[in-house]
Amino acid sequence: MQFTDLQLSDPLLKAVREKGYDTPTPVQEQAIPPVLAGRDLIGCAQTGTGKTAAFALPILERMLSARSQRPSEKRAIRVLVLTPTRELASQIDDEFRSFSRYTPFRSTVIFGGVGQANQISALRNGVDILIATPGRLLDLMNQGFVRLDRLEVFVLDEADRMLDMGFIHDVRRVIAALPKRRQTLLFSATMPPVIEELANSILIDPAYVEVTPQATTVERIDQSVFFVSRKDKCALLVHLLKDSRIRRVLVFTRTKHGANKLVEQLDRDSIRADAIHGNKSQSARERALLNFRQGRTRVLVATDIAARGLDIADVTHVINFDLPNEPESYVHRIGRTARAGASGVAYSFCDSEERVFLRDIEKLIRLRVPVVADHPYPALSSAAPTHDAPTRNHAPTPSNGSGARRSRRRHPSRRRDALPSGASPRRN
Repeated sequence: MQFTDLQLSDPLLKAVREKGYDTPTPVQEQAIPPVLAGRDLIGCAQTGTGKTAAFALPILERMLSARSQRPSEKRAIRVLVLTPTRELASQIDDEFRSFSRYTPFRSTVIFGGVGQANQISALRNGVDILIATPGRLLDLMNQGFVRLDRLEVFVLDEADRMLDMGFIHDVRRVIAALPKRRQTLLFSATMPPVIEELANSILIDPAYVEVTPQATTVERIDQSVFFVSRKDKCALLVHLLKDSRIRRVLVFTRTKHGANKLVEQLDRDSIRADAIHGNKSQSARERALLNFRQGRTRVLVATDIAARGLDIADVTHVINFDLPNEPESYVHRIGRTARAGASGVAYSFCDSEERVFLRDIEKLIRLRVPVVADHPYPALSSAAPTHDAPTRNHAPTPSNGSGARRSRRRHPSRRRDALPSGASPRRN
């Protein structure tokens, strides 16, 4: 199938071609037709699968059709996309701007962490499409700068991360202010019970789309675990970073303080790194991301919340400096290095207190993560670990697409009448 087969008009197809897209991704192929038909939709899809275009293109197409019937209508917010983080909101706005460049529609993005003056100015000038994070949206709604009485489409993106970040009550407050008659699209990488309940309450006869199940993403990634004491983790990281094949690496820590401390330690070893987390200013976060994307910084140290939703091309490696205490976060983390069907490499450091986290992760992904036994900083207790995974004598070589470790066991496909339950959220 080609984009030309999806009943999109010439202005949108021209924008799609200019972005270099010819063939839709699975989520785009499955989601665009029902959204074009005006149906509500549940999309189980992770960032990196092309889901932004899966809702942006059919929304813009429907707006073009409606405009031909109401050419003189005054500009008002007709589309609201609610998303959990500033970075993801900016990425979605960029996508809408790219796809709508040959249309008359105007979009803007609002989020916290920056002054509101420019955002208010954009709203006063009139926008058709608003991309927002929950806190700033509610703030500007309460001040009277955002009116949603003429809203036609509501998109709730990364719904499970909204729950993890404690935004679910803000999300419900936003939904309560929306017109009852609207099209609603909900996207979530997982469907924990609270999100399933929310979906049932706001969606009417939705189409259901699921792509890139967790096991499929995991199978494309060459994974290894290093048993190491906590005090030796930084030294092990510096040792691994001597490998020139680790060209662009995301390093995950469990806390913001841990991220800052690690960047300072790497700097003392002459390794340039930046940290990205919720305590960083918006300008600092954007600068760190730009440096990382453009290759000026080789290492980006992140917490789970800050990195969720980031879509950065050509991340060769993910290193779990701290194992997450929520196993699903492991899947999201290592998926940063397997974008759009590519393979990737993920290393995990595991100290004695993290063994239970490793067992939970392996239970979720249905794989035993191979142990790297031969490295300079083995934990004293790793000589006879209570872990029957295969061992590797040396650190695995970066995956080139042919050497990626694959499992023959897959998660069963999810049925619409049996949406999967996720782990209960824990916060950093």
